[in-house]
Amino acid sequence: MLSLHDFKKIELEDKPVFNAHYKQFPAVHSGELFSTMMSWGQYVEYRYAQIQNSIILLSIGKHTTVLHPPSGKTSLDLLKQTMRLAQRENIFFGFIKKREKDILSKNFPSLTVVADRDFFDYVYRASDLAELPGTKYGKIRNRLNKFTKNFSYTIEDISTENIDEVHEFLKRWCLWRDCESDELLENERTAILYSMSHFTDLGLQGLALRINGTIQSIAIYEQMNGDTVVVHFEKGAPDFDGIYKAINKETAQRVQHLVPYINREEDLGIPGLRQAKLSYHPTHFIEVYFITEQSLRDAPI
Repeated sequence: MLSLHDFKKIELEDKPVFNAHYKQFPAVHSGELFSTMMSWGQYVEYRYAQIQNSIILLSIGKHTTVLHPPSGKTSLDLLKQTMRLAQRENIFFGFIKKREKDILSKNFPSLTVVADRDFFDYVYRASDLAELPGTKYGKIRNRLNKFTKNFSYTIEDISTENIDEVHEFLKRWCLWRDCESDELLENERTAILYSMSHFTDLGLQGLALRINGTIQSIAIYEQMNGDTVVVHFEKGAPDFDGIYKAINKETAQRVQHLVPYINREEDLGIPGLRQAKLSYHPTHFIEVYFITEQSLRDAPI
């Protein structure tokens, strides 16, 4: 019987386990990625159990603990064991992707499965972000054109040669944003700095944008599966209007020949962030769902 004792905290040395698993069962949602879990480990503690060639994730946050469905070859028995564990321990069962939702709806019709909109990943066509075609991108092109007219910039890969400068930029960014006054921003700062400190270990890539010789914007990304690159972090100095448009376009131009899609993660329900992500016209979302507590408690599993 599956229990909480089967779960161990995810550590950096576990990366080969996840590499091997996701090679066979590619990650779909950005929250499943090893780099995401390690980088945000100070904000949410991630644990995992490897059972029957599947990986089950457990995320322990400040206010909520969530048990994820098994990732791997479909096993109704293991899915039931995971749900029973959530029942016994009175914890959430969530981060359910559409394929798993369909299995649940078919086999457990009494369950109430609800969309978790704040955690939908935004997915864009890479060529759209690289080329900004048509009238729907007109406003973005105008701001980008204004930026390129006012500021001359260069682009380079993030590497061991400039990683210290990236750290300095991030310190300045947090002073601009007053990270210490906002819990989410402070945890994001910690996540980015962890990513930078383990840049190679986590298999990350990135771009740095310089203006007058100084790094003023960065983007951190990785290839998450065969057709998608995920952008984990994107930061820019506030003194250069349109700089986010520039680093976004440069990143897309860099990866569009590798993959057809770019995943720009979720909006966490933050109104301004949601508006910004929608303005780039996603082709689709990676939807996630959760089972309501009452229906899980009452379900005959």
